[in-house]
Amino acid sequence: MKTMVALLVALFLPFAASAQGIVSAADPRAAAAGVEILRKGGSATDAAIATMLALNVVEPQSAGIGGGAFFVQYDAKRKATTTVDGREAAPMAADSRWFYADGKPLGIRDAVPGGRSVGVPGTLRAMALAHRRGGKLPWAALFEPAIRLAREGFAVSPRSKGALGRFRHGDAGIRAIFYDAAGKPLDTVRNPLQADLLARIARLGPDSFYVGPQAAKLVATVNNAARNPSKMTLGDLAAYEAKERPVLCGSYRRHKICSMGPPSSGGLAVLMILKQLERFDMAKLGKDSPVAWHLFAESSRLAYADRDMYLGDPDYVRIPLKGLLDSKYIARRSALISATGSMATIAAGTPPGAPPRVRAPNSEVPGTTSLSVADGAGNVAQVTTTIESPFGSGLSVDGTMLNNELTDFDIVPERDGYLVANRVEGGKRPRSSMAPTIVYGPDGAVRLAVGAAGGSTIIAQVSKAIIGVVDWKLSAQDAVALGLVYAPGPVAMVEKGTEREAMIPALQALGEKVQAAPLGLKANAIERVGGRWAGAADPRSEGVAMHQDGRVPEIKRFGAVPSRPSE
Repeated sequence: MKTMVALLVALFLPFAASAQGIVSAADPRAAAAGVEILRKGGSATDAAIATMLALNVVEPQSAGIGGGAFFVQYDAKRKATTTVDGREAAPMAADSRWFYADGKPLGIRDAVPGGRSVGVPGTLRAMALAHRRGGKLPWAALFEPAIRLAREGFAVSPRSKGALGRFRHGDAGIRAIFYDAAGKPLDTVRNPLQADLLARIARLGPDSFYVGPQAAKLVATVNNAARNPSKMTLGDLAAYEAKERPVLCGSYRRHKICSMGPPSSGGLAVLMILKQLERFDMAKLGKDSPVAWHLFAESSRLAYADRDMYLGDPDYVRIPLKGLLDSKYIARRSALISATGSMATIAAGTPPGAPPRVRAPNSEVPGTTSLSVADGAGNVAQVTTTIESPFGSGLSVDGTMLNNELTDFDIVPERDGYLVANRVEGGKRPRSSMAPTIVYGPDGAVRLAVGAAGGSTIIAQVSKAIIGVVDWKLSAQDAVALGLVYAPGPVAMVEKGTEREAMIPALQALGEKVQAAPLGLKANAIERVGGRWAGAADPRSEGVAMHQDGRVPEIKRFGAVPSRPSE
């Protein structure tokens, strides 16, 4: 890892530069791409886009222009926080029985492969909107590092190679790029088709992906898929728009927390977890207290129950956002939490303005990446981007993976006679757990920007990191590295191989049902300390935080890359 980072610094970075800017990403080559753009005078948004494009090349199992993204941006000059929704959308032909066959709902494993799980990609439209709002360099300049990586080739990371070894439903295009003739993953990959695609988009602009020959190629790929063919149209692609959504903000111990609102459930769930814990002295309990982690688990359960009940695409369902964050409602939910025992039952509450909704089961697979960027002017971009499962639907276009994001919808559209909020509908965007978040200190300045990957664990990861920094006075790096207790339901999953495992007997004594599991986490963050930026990258991944002058702080890794995919 040290050798690779040193090589990247030499390749990407000229000498003599300010150390003000910083990029944290899940792959050092992507971080180097973002820093290259900062050093050319680009903004945080410019660098975030370049980092995303490079991740598309070197971390193809996790994200890319065949998927979707959420941006949270802070404009230092205007002192304003804004968000961009680039979530994928269902084709207009989709209906509530989209994932049914012979009158029965498909299981998640059968729904993922092929064309029907592919949503209209939103990442490029989100990049374009974010660039118009916060970019400085020309659009084409942001593609240069990624095009170079794809054309010249790159070493496959241990995480990517592990994901390729487990991957079983890739199309012929994926097999030709990433595997040898015997079907074994390659150590080094060149992706000239992807390089050409990125070069066209750089030259012609994002519209070239959504209309014309490139759009026709994508539509043909999903509609002619051997498994689960879709009914996507050229009109679905042409009509897709990234949307500016109202930023979702709340408070926690005199800190302002701003994140992504619906169709993401992540920001709301993070705010609920924090607010429900605010009456407890988490600082006094400390990071090594089983009681603190029990409280965290209980608050998580309540937040996950509410998000499962009420969250969906705000253009299609009525979401009681104000009610869910209402102080009296939060107090009622918090009162269900005890420091000495576990709740007997877990159920969604009834916040002010709640519509009559009943949830159906939904499976969200980890296939995502997150990145944090700040520039010398103090602008910040926190982005989470995804193609859903590792390598998405298993379909590709010009060396680029296509998402399986539509399996984030609830496959079964009703329960107990009620329609669920997150059912499939034409043009609708599925609920997400992604939670790109910016935290402002009591002085109003950016204190922390953090995001994570890993399906619904994202909510718990981001909440844990904020508590680590705010309550336990940890560095962002140490907060990200903390082992996790993940409790989306009655059973609390304790992250295997971390210090949390030793707490299992104490957690059980508090009434917790506990299971040790490799959670496959992956978070990135930056923080402002003493007037300077410091970075954090998850020790579970190959990620790094890279300063604008090329410095890469040492990260103590968690041994080998986890066996379970954490994308």
